[in-house]
Formats: sequence, C-alpha cells, structure tokens
Amino acid sequence: MNHSSGIKGNAQFSPLYHLYTIWLFTRSDIKTIIAPSTVFALIGLLSRGTLTTTIQPDIRATLQRLPSIVFWIWINLLPFSIENQKQPESIEEDCENKSWRPLPAGRLTPLQATSLMTVSYLMAMVSSLVLGGGVQALFLVVLGYWYNNLGGGDRNCLVRNLINALGYSCFLSGALQVGVSHSHAGLNTKAYQWLSILALIIFTTIHAQDIHDQGGDSIRNRKTVPLVFGDWQARWLLAVMIGIWSWICPVFWEADRVGLVVPAILGLVTVARYLGVRTVKDDKKTYRIYNLWIVSLFVLPLLSRTSGSSRYL
Repeated sequence: MNHSSGIKGNAQFSPLYHLYTIWLFTRSDIKTIIAPSTVFALIGLLSRGTLTTTIQPDIRATLQRLPSIVFWIWINLLPFSIENQKQPESIEEDCENKSWRPLPAGRLTPLQATSLMTVSYLMAMVSSLVLGGGVQALFLVVLGYWYNNLGGGDRNCLVRNLINALGYSCFLSGALQVGVSHSHAGLNTKAYQWLSILALIIFTTIHAQDIHDQGGDSIRNRKTVPLVFGDWQARWLLAVMIGIWSWICPVFWEADRVGLVVPAILGLVTVARYLGVRTVKDDKKTYRIYNLWIVSLFVLPLLSRTSGSSRYL
C-alpha cells in the first residue's frame, strides 16, 4: 500500500506525467479542431494561390511550417479547453462521462488548472505574435470568455452555435495565416468568402456534437438545438443542411467529379445514420463521420476545375 502510493507520488513529479495531463485537456478536440484545422491549412497552402496571395506552392516550405501550424492550433485551443473543463458544472458532468479528464481524475486541482490556463493564454498570445495569427488568437480569447464565463455556451442554442462557428473560423484562418506568414503572404478575398461559407456551415450543423450528449446537457440545463427544438427535429434540420451544403460548396468551387461525389457520399452516410440509428453509441460514431464530411469540404479548393489545383494533384 505504501509502496504503491510512493510510486504514484514519484510519477506525479515526472515531466511526462504533467505533459500527459496537459495533453488530456485537448484530447477530445483532436478530431474536431486540431486535425481539421491542420488539413484546412495544408490544403490552402497547396492550392496554388486559391486561398492565399502565394501563387506557387512550395511543398518543402509547407512541410516545414506544419509543426508551427499544429502548435498554433493546439496552444490556442488549450486555454479554452482548460477554462471550459474547470467550471464546477463541467467537473461534475465529466465525473460521469469523461472521468479520464485531468480534473475529475484528480491529476490537478481547479486552482492549478486556473494557473495553467493563465500561462497558456500568455503562451498563446506570444506564440501568435511570433508565428502569425495574432488577430485570430485575440478573437479566440474573447469568444472563449463569452462561451465559458458569460453563459454563451449554455443559455441560448443559437448563441452557442454562433460562438462555435466564429471560433471554428478563427482556428481555420489562423492556421492558414501561420502557414503563409513566413513568406509575408496573407489570405485573399476568395479565402474570406470560403471562410464565411464554412462559418455558416458550422452554425447550421454544429449541433451534431450535441445529439449524442443530450443526457449530460439536460442535467446542466444547457440550451442546445436537440433539447430546445426536439431530438427528431434537430436530426432533420441536420439532414437538410448537410444536403444543401453538400451541393452549394462544390458549386462554389466548380469542383470536378471527385469534388462532387465525395462530400455527397459522406453527407449521405451521415444523414442516413442520424436518421436511421439513434443510440448514443451510434450517434458518437456518426459524429466522427460528420467531421470527415466537414474535412471533405476543406479539400474542394484542390479539386476546383478553374483554379488549376486539381491538375496539381
């Protein structure tokens, strides 16, 4: 007994223990924020000036910027995740659903989490000044405070979706900005048009993340689309919007056949599952497919018949 406690105590002083604790704060967001934002940035860099003022893609320079892109996304996500998870209601909810998270697992105290959050915010701002994406980082701080401290994520489902849409756009545009900052380039008009469309997509479909978590949201009295309008209505709204966006986005990019077919297939599978299988376990799997559908839209600039990017592949 004492020997086991000694081993645990020694482990808590290990740098790897603390690094793993920090990583756990963002573990759930790899498939929803980190990976999609990275893909968006890479596609933007390789799309022959379709989204940036850089005309010719430099694959070597793109790969060299990849660690900076991933780090920027992660360091700006970390303080938001900590602030969200250190709320008393979040800790109580995570004890039931995600007991592996740092606070319910007892890996650190709420006071320590607050200190880590403060340091993370400072690191995020300094990193953004060095790497690029400073404006997006500042907006993420404001959106995070609105979401976590002013009830933006709980009191109104439309405000909740709006904050998610704006935050998602900040991660996408910030990641791409980091990718081109070394060449003193920036995002072009087409990029901002595309980001606006993507923000609308997130605003009208992001309640996909709430469908499998209605139990926990109901306990916290969180106002989400499924709880406000009803589960079946939320699923049909998602089905309609995924169908609409699966058509609009390829048309916007004048995509080739691959660009027409892939989003349509992934969208159809997502819709069929949300309407056909409705257990919590199935909804979690469907949400992963939904994220693949989102990523398939990110690839469309490379598949545009007018930009020449498809020939680049």
